Amino acid sequence: MAHPHLHLQDDQLYPFDARGIAKRFRHAAIFGALDALFPGETMRFCNDHDPLPLLDQVRARYGEKVEIAYVQREPGVIVIDFAKMRT
Repeated sequence: MAHPHLHLQDDQLYPFDARGIAKRFRHAAIFGALDALFPGETMRFCNDHDPLPLLDQVRARYGEKVEIAYVQREPGVIVIDFAKMRT
C-alpha cells in the first residue's frame, strides 16, 4: 500500500537520533515523530542514556499501539525500536 509521503528507507525503519536535539525539545520531537508513523513503520531511537521516564510516557500515551524493543542497551549507547502496530 502506498502512503502519501516519501519513505526514507524501503524497510520502513526511520532513524531518530535524540542526541542532536536540545533537551527541552526532545520529548516533543519524539512524540511528533511517533505520531507521524504509519502502522507497520518503526522509529529507531538512539540516545546517550536509558530514557525510562520517556518509555513510561510512551506506554501511557500509546498503550499497545506502539511496541518498544531495545536493540542496544549499553552505558552511553541506547538504541530502541518504537514500532507502530498494525490494527
